[in-house]
Amino acid sequence: MSKNEYEIGQMKDQQRRPAGGPGPGGMRMGGEKPKNFKKSIGKLLAYSKKYWLVMIIAFICAIGGAITSLLGPDKLSDITDTIISGMQSSVMTGGHIDLDKIASICRYLVILYVIGAVLLFIQGWIMATVTQRLTNGLRRGISEKINRLPLRYFDNTTIGNTLSRVTNDIDTLGQSLNQSLGQLVTSIAMFLGAIVMMFATNAIMALTAIGSTLIGFVFMSVILKSSQKYFTRNQRYLGEINGHIEEIYAGHNIVKAYNGEKEARRVFDDINEKLYDSNWKSQFFSGLMMPLMNFIGNFGYVAVCVVGAVLTKNGTIDFGVIVAFLIYIRLFTQPLAQVAQAATTLQSTAAASERVFEFLEEKELEDESEKTEQPADMRGDVTFSHVHFGYTPDKTIIKDFSADIKAGQKVAIVGPTGAGKTTIVNLLMRFYEVDSGEILVDGVPTSRLRRENVHDLFCMVLQDTWLFEGTIKENIVYSKQGVTDEEVKNACKAVGLHHFIKTLPHGYDTVLNDNANLSAGQKQLLTIARAMIQNSPLLILDEATSSVDTRTELLVQKAMDELMKSRTSFVIAHRLSTIKNADMILVMRDGDIVESGNHEQLLAKGGFYADLYNSQFEQAS
Repeated sequence: MSKNEYEIGQMKDQQRRPAGGPGPGGMRMGGEKPKNFKKSIGKLLAYSKKYWLVMIIAFICAIGGAITSLLGPDKLSDITDTIISGMQSSVMTGGHIDLDKIASICRYLVILYVIGAVLLFIQGWIMATVTQRLTNGLRRGISEKINRLPLRYFDNTTIGNTLSRVTNDIDTLGQSLNQSLGQLVTSIAMFLGAIVMMFATNAIMALTAIGSTLIGFVFMSVILKSSQKYFTRNQRYLGEINGHIEEIYAGHNIVKAYNGEKEARRVFDDINEKLYDSNWKSQFFSGLMMPLMNFIGNFGYVAVCVVGAVLTKNGTIDFGVIVAFLIYIRLFTQPLAQVAQAATTLQSTAAASERVFEFLEEKELEDESEKTEQPADMRGDVTFSHVHFGYTPDKTIIKDFSADIKAGQKVAIVGPTGAGKTTIVNLLMRFYEVDSGEILVDGVPTSRLRRENVHDLFCMVLQDTWLFEGTIKENIVYSKQGVTDEEVKNACKAVGLHHFIKTLPHGYDTVLNDNANLSAGQKQLLTIARAMIQNSPLLILDEATSSVDTRTELLVQKAMDELMKSRTSFVIAHRLSTIKNADMILVMRDGDIVESGNHEQLLAKGGFYADLYNSQFEQAS
């Protein structure tokens, strides 16, 4: 997981989600977008352009394998005619069946079918390799795309829906391509080749075979047209149900605490019922193909036998032609059934492809490759100059925000919920871009720096203690390069965590997972040690002590005081008692700074800050 993904997972703000976002369970409200089968397949073909050469080789192998199968019936017809001719001559003149000729034809057929098997094996190996590389590339593309998406995108979609595109949709795409693409080429080649061979053998019999199976084309087109929407809905509802499950189980305690199981189950049942309906209908239409094609094939056998018997009786054809046509009927109708089956599978491919490319085509963060300015020896002076910002164009949250913070100062940002405190941090870190105005660090506008350079200027300790499954040392070091074991130990000693870590079975190599028994305070101290290792000139503390008890808060506060030394610090706090020693307190209300100064100055004014401060003690009493 990259640093950007970490930041996305951590930064929370009640004002972030604009109207029109996902509804319950991550379901998007509004009408269903129209789907375009050809466009989706076209995008997939364009994406797989670099594999076209090997795919063409696979297609040639598939066609070669089909041709070897098509040459067989003609030789079987020769064998049949040789046997019948030998039997007739033996009865009339005492002749015999030409076994040498039959053996020669059999040797030819064995060689032919072995070549066909090898060609089809090569085609299958190539297509399996291509589809796996294709899906691997798509997964990698989505992973990289996540880091290029603005935070605004994640405000309007659920994690489960995004994960569904990485897992379900790409798996569906890979499996269906592997199963259907090679089969489709082979079947089309077999189908067209069978037509050519039938007309080359006998035109009347060919027309009989084609006419008897023409009805199959009509049914196939009707089924394909009717089933496409169900395959599309199936992928969409699969994404929605994943989003709902992820959302409900992530907040399982809250759901139970507020007796929300009934509503959660209702939403789940609603999506699940829609998924069942679309899945059942798509599978039903898909399942119609084989029985329908079997019926058409059997009907074709009957038609060929009847017409062939009449033509044989009239002396128009030999009996061997009927034998050949019975095989040609199978080589004609079986590919037709396979084409139909592959086409229904490609419906899933198109639906999954559309969701994957829809994600890959989401608007990205602005390209900053042309920005070459590098921050060097930053002291930590921060200036907000007439900043305006709104998460949506019609609602401005930050209105003409200005502040001048000197290097090394501790700045507290306070105010009621929804005042814009965390939004200030989002803008400072360039998670969002300001609508107007500027934010400067040491006189350099952050807009002139690359985002990763801006992120490197800050170390962060947030309310949500994000730890990944790995050792304690790996969690502390995270993405920082060249960190020594001694530096890790010194950071842990500074926050008072070293002794506890030494009591663990494997010390700093103890793996943190779901079974790791760490308290909320210990997790918070680990994130503080991580920030110390980062050693950036600016620090952000966002409600870092809000989830710990009073005794642990003192330990965390002491560790944070150590962390804030010689750093410009931005502290977001609801407990005003924790920021009494701040050099500057910015009091926000409705997106504006209504007061600024230190604790004593603001209390002396008797304004909004004094009301907030006194109200906390009134509530406590």
